Amino acid sequence: MRCAKITRKTAETEISVEVNLDGTGAYDNQTGVGFFDHMLDQLSRHSLIDITVRAKGDLHIDDHHTVEDTGIALGQALSEALGDKKGIRRYGECHLPMDDAQVRAALDLSGRPYLVWNMDFAASKIGTFDTELVREFFQALATHGGITLHVDQLHGFNAHHVAEAGFKAVARALRLAVETDPRKADAIPSTKGAL
Repeated sequence: MRCAKITRKTAETEISVEVNLDGTGAYDNQTGVGFFDHMLDQLSRHSLIDITVRAKGDLHIDDHHTVEDTGIALGQALSEALGDKKGIRRYGECHLPMDDAQVRAALDLSGRPYLVWNMDFAASKIGTFDTELVREFFQALATHGGITLHVDQLHGFNAHHVAEAGFKAVARALRLAVETDPRKADAIPSTKGAL
C-alpha cells in the first residue's frame, strides 16, 4: 500500500495528514475552514486518493497559516507515499469544466517543484475564504510534493466555480500521474533512472 502519515506542528498550526494513493477517494478533512474542507474533499474524491486531514490553526488571525501548512503537509505525504516512484505514470493533465469555469491542470511528479499559476478570481473572497489562499495552497503542495504544476483558467467569472474547477482539475491530473503504468510497473519513469 502506498500510504503515508505526516504530522506538522508549529507555533501557528498543528496538522496531521494521512494519504492512501491506492484508495477510492474517501475523505475526512477537518481544518476549521469550511470552504477549504470542501476543496480538500474534492481533491480526494476526484483523485481517488484517500485523504484525512486534521488541522488546528490560528484562525483568530486568519486562514492563511492553516491553508498553507496543510499544503506543506499534504505535499510531504504525497512525496513519502510515492517513494521511489517506480511504476507510476508520472504525468497527468485535465481540462475541467464547471458551469461558467474551465480550468486546465498539467503536472509532472518530477521531484522538481515549480508552479505556473494563471488563475484570476473576480472576487477576493468566497464566503469568508480569501481567494488568494488557493494559490498559497497549491504553491505549498507543489513545493513540498516535488511537483511541477501548471494551472490555467481558460474561462470563468464565478469565483467558487473557478476555485472548485481548479481543485478538481488538479485532482484528476494527480489521479493519472500516481497510477501504476501496467506496461512499465517495474521501472522508474525517467531515462535518468531516478526521480
